[in-house]
Amino acid sequence: MQNYKALILLFIFSLSAVSCFEDNDDIGVTANEINDFVWKGMNLFYLYKDDVPDLANDRFSGNGEYASYLNNFSTPPDLFESLIYERENVDRFSWIVDDYLALEQLFQGNSITNGMEYSLFLAPNSTTEAVGIIRLVLPDGPADNNDLKRGDIFYAIDGVKLTLDNFRSLTSKDTYTLNLGFYNDKGTIDTDDDSIDPLNRDVNLSKVQYSENPVFKIEIINVGGENVGYLMYNGFTAGSENELNAVFGEFKSNNVQHLVLDLRYNPGGRVNVETFLASMITGQYTGDLFQKLIYNSTLQSNNTDYNFANKLDDGGIINSLGLNKIYVLTTGRSASASEGLINSLMPYMNEIIQIGTTTVGKTQASRTLYDSPNFQRAGANPNHTYAMQPLIANGVNKDDVAVPGTGLPPSIGFEYQERPLNYGILGDINEPMLALALADIENSSSKISDIKSKSAKIFKLLMDSNDFNPLEGGMIID
Repeated sequence: MQNYKALILLFIFSLSAVSCFEDNDDIGVTANEINDFVWKGMNLFYLYKDDVPDLANDRFSGNGEYASYLNNFSTPPDLFESLIYERENVDRFSWIVDDYLALEQLFQGNSITNGMEYSLFLAPNSTTEAVGIIRLVLPDGPADNNDLKRGDIFYAIDGVKLTLDNFRSLTSKDTYTLNLGFYNDKGTIDTDDDSIDPLNRDVNLSKVQYSENPVFKIEIINVGGENVGYLMYNGFTAGSENELNAVFGEFKSNNVQHLVLDLRYNPGGRVNVETFLASMITGQYTGDLFQKLIYNSTLQSNNTDYNFANKLDDGGIINSLGLNKIYVLTTGRSASASEGLINSLMPYMNEIIQIGTTTVGKTQASRTLYDSPNFQRAGANPNHTYAMQPLIANGVNKDDVAVPGTGLPPSIGFEYQERPLNYGILGDINEPMLALALADIENSSSKISDIKSKSAKIFKLLMDSNDFNPLEGGMIID
């Protein structure tokens, strides 16, 4: 919980203890004005409203008691946090921001980034030093343009070694120099003297505005005379359905008979895009129920069905493969709409082989609430830019089964933890997680055993770069 609050505070404007502050237009706005928006929005939409006594419709006897209640909270985030139901165990995903303009950019795939995602680990044979290992490089971003690769190691920033005490501050800067290193095993099998040593290569990076294409990688691989389509998809971003459809058009024209869907770093996104992707994978269930969203007791009339489709919103015909079996690659970074896709396809597919590690465990959908009469963007209060993204509905499949809070585990026999010193090249047939899928398609149990049995150095994970951006992803509805 401590880490969660620290991360969320990175995105919340620092407010003084007094109940009046300045907005983006230098017009004074009282905290109570925004607090009123926070309470009313949560009272109407919050999925767990019935579990929070302060959100009961009869909570206040009159306007005076309501005003007094709002006065107890000096900032909108204070009030918002007090209304969250079991933050640690149930609702880990609702949040509030003071700048919805930046939030909207994020949902559109636009962000400020140096073009790489990485994990921070405890350095070998050290209790104080940390190392970073890059796991994803965004095309044509700063990291890519400086020839950084998946698997590159950095041990210091601006000449300062990473430690447990400084790695957050060093990696949060907008411009810095990565000091690259390499894993030195000293030529022995003994790990007691292993270390990360300087590579004598430094790379200067500056964060830039970047629009990420969630369709990260596609390949068509021939296995035993049959074509396998590989798609790495990193976010269910609004508008990406057209490019997805073009990809599936290419798969279809190449007679793809097997699909490996790589969602290992996909944090989620739009439910309608998720439904379109499900329709491209299948195609034989047009009109059938794919997923349901169930709202709180006040908004049962808003319950929504999402059905398999044969057309996109713009009228374009969906390119579908008619598959009954797929392979899905997942990690602890696969969340929300990624999990919803797997869960909602389960009743229809003969088999879904999930390769990797257990997913996040988020079955709920959220919506952006603005300070307007109907909580929509149009008519938002011009005197501030606060917005909320509370959980407002629970996503279930056609059999009313939700993704468990503990996440979706990999299929038995296909458990695989990514190994930082053997990440492999994404989309390459030798990349371990893809190789496991291809080995199963080839029906080679010996290859599966060989891939899983390869030894790997053990690292203790400290933090992932995406932990600095807890607002990314989710299962989003309009």
